[in-house]
Amino acid sequence: MKISYLWALLLVLSFLSLFVGVANIRLWDIFHLTAAQQEVLWISRIPRLLSILIAGVGMSVIGLIMQQLARNKFVSPTTAGTADSASLGILVAMLLFPGATPLVKVLVAFVFALLGTMLFMRILRVLRFRDPILIALVGLMFGGIIGSVTVFLALKYDMMQSVSSWLHGDFSVVLKGRYELLYVSVPIIALAYVYANRFTIVGMGEDFSVNLGLNFRHIMQVGLVIVALVSAVILLTVGSLPFLGLIIPNIVSLYKGDNLRNSLSHTALLGAVFVLACDILGRVIIYPFEISVGLMAGLFGSAIFLYLLVRRKPHA
Repeated sequence: MKISYLWALLLVLSFLSLFVGVANIRLWDIFHLTAAQQEVLWISRIPRLLSILIAGVGMSVIGLIMQQLARNKFVSPTTAGTADSASLGILVAMLLFPGATPLVKVLVAFVFALLGTMLFMRILRVLRFRDPILIALVGLMFGGIIGSVTVFLALKYDMMQSVSSWLHGDFSVVLKGRYELLYVSVPIIALAYVYANRFTIVGMGEDFSVNLGLNFRHIMQVGLVIVALVSAVILLTVGSLPFLGLIIPNIVSLYKGDNLRNSLSHTALLGAVFVLACDILGRVIIYPFEISVGLMAGLFGSAIFLYLLVRRKPHA
């Protein structure tokens, strides 16, 4: 797929997103908007669109980075315990610092996400088997253990309702003044482009990286920091987007290969298009009510994930 097609599709869906919703704003009203329509656009529709684009790009890019670092196509923030660790971090921040600002919560969630991801990567280093599916199952079990701790603490301290709000991705609550934290992830995502070639080399193994003069551990740590920080910011702001970081890099690799620099732009654009399409569908299927984007992404993502499993070539 040419990148120009992705750009065109993204622009069309972005424009369409501004006119889909309960508040009646028609295309031909754009040049003579009422005061109420202007408020809907600037307070709700445009912030929602920006948050969708940032979240879609961010989760797809860090999914690609994780797969490159782990050398496994079935590793992602939602299948390696990263998102679950960030959720636990947010809950801990709410328990220990009840009046904490969103930035403090992000920092705590970032620390937990980083530690959880590093622990999972350590588990990968000691596993004897290298089958991608088995490693993904280990990641799911690892995330399930962390998630059970989160649910236990949430039930014990009567915070289950708060936990549920970020376990399911939902852009309906995004308003002006409540999504700007997502901008923190923009320069972090840009950093991924700077380190793209290094991540590709690190994905070939420690010995290969050292022979080319790279500091393997340093590049690995940079990648894990990018993954953990972007995961924490997106999770706290809009909630979990299941399968996104797993399926989008796999789809792109089918036609662009495994070179991270070559596929990074396609991954970012396709991720934004996928989330935007899921959000628009969620708004129109049972209009005037809305299906959360987390549910839509989980539905389509799980179907694509099953397809990827079926088409995977068995090991000799």
